[in-house]
Amino acid sequence: MFVQEEKIFARKVLRLHICTMEGTEWLEEVTEDTTVEKLKERCLKHCVHGNLEDPKSVTHHKLIHAASERVLTDTKTILEENIQDKDVLLLVKKRAPPPPPKMTDVSAEEKKKQEQKAPDKDAILKATANIPSHSVDRTVAHHSMRDFQTELRKILVSLIEVAQKLLALNPDAVELFKKANAMLDEDDDDRVDEVALRQLTEMGFPENRAVKALRLNHMSVTQAMEWLIEHAEDPTVDTPLPGQASLEAAGASASSSQASGGSNTEGEEVKDELTEIFKKIRRKREFRPDPRAVIALMEMGFDEKEVVDALKVNNNQQNAACEWLLGDRKPSPEDLDKGIDPDSPLFQAILDNPVVQLGLTNPKTLLAFEDMLENPLNSTQWMNDPETGPVMLQISRIFQTLNRT
Repeated sequence: MFVQEEKIFARKVLRLHICTMEGTEWLEEVTEDTTVEKLKERCLKHCVHGNLEDPKSVTHHKLIHAASERVLTDTKTILEENIQDKDVLLLVKKRAPPPPPKMTDVSAEEKKKQEQKAPDKDAILKATANIPSHSVDRTVAHHSMRDFQTELRKILVSLIEVAQKLLALNPDAVELFKKANAMLDEDDDDRVDEVALRQLTEMGFPENRAVKALRLNHMSVTQAMEWLIEHAEDPTVDTPLPGQASLEAAGASASSSQASGGSNTEGEEVKDELTEIFKKIRRKREFRPDPRAVIALMEMGFDEKEVVDALKVNNNQQNAACEWLLGDRKPSPEDLDKGIDPDSPLFQAILDNPVVQLGLTNPKTLLAFEDMLENPLNSTQWMNDPETGPVMLQISRIFQTLNRT
């Protein structure tokens, strides 16, 4: 029997179910090697009226495989798209692209963007060219602040002398200053937390080392323990903190002089007792350098005395102290103990102020002056105090007023 060659190599014919969005349905028979684009043209001939030679008619439509919801690629064949017999295909018109914006719309949009754009440096300089400058030179401001702190310290030194003389005339001066001394004992920064110390000694650390570690770490047991472990093999671990030995020696000397001192008359006894109380108050408010800052600055090669002086001048601020050591070292520590000229208009104006006059008769004001003299960072505390705050406010106002003239 003779069989035609065309039938032997004939492609498989698929019957596909075509649907449109308008609800039209029909069957299309295609071979596996038919491209999607050719199938789409046949579908359009069936349902779309018009000239199909227009390329837009074909490109504006797409075929979708209903089962997989895939958009079929025009250049691929039915076989490549894995279309099976009796599959359902949807003929859908593509969504028209948005029309290009008109020139008027483009210009309006660009104008809006320009209005919202931040001005550049040149525009800012041009707009502010006629505005007078009110900026302050930071260097001048820094020196002005330093001058203010220096003058305030001189004022406090002189006011302390005046307050001591006024309070000494009070019949109850001794009792007042004893009470003031007790207030200082309650706020003595040199005391060690006994509970924290006991915790460290129970761990096996020597007491003197534990005390040093607590003072270096602001009474934190955890940090003190870490410091003790870290410096266990340090040969200087038992060396007293800078300035601590001198403070203890001063305290012992004062105690011995107080015990051995004597007077013949009651007036002299009161005077000596007041003098000792004044010394004790001053000693308790004596400057105490930050041990960590001392060690850090000494490691840079500076002597201990130089470091302590630098920290005293710069209120225990390590960076400022370092700049002072590397600079002209002004003001000097000696300048800090000098009072203001008693005949100066500033000092006379302060003494003539009624609020200041009344405050100078209060022992707490003297304590505030002493504290701020050696710990300027505590000024805010005393400014907020109901007894000393008004005095400090008047001093500040008088200084600022005369400083402007």
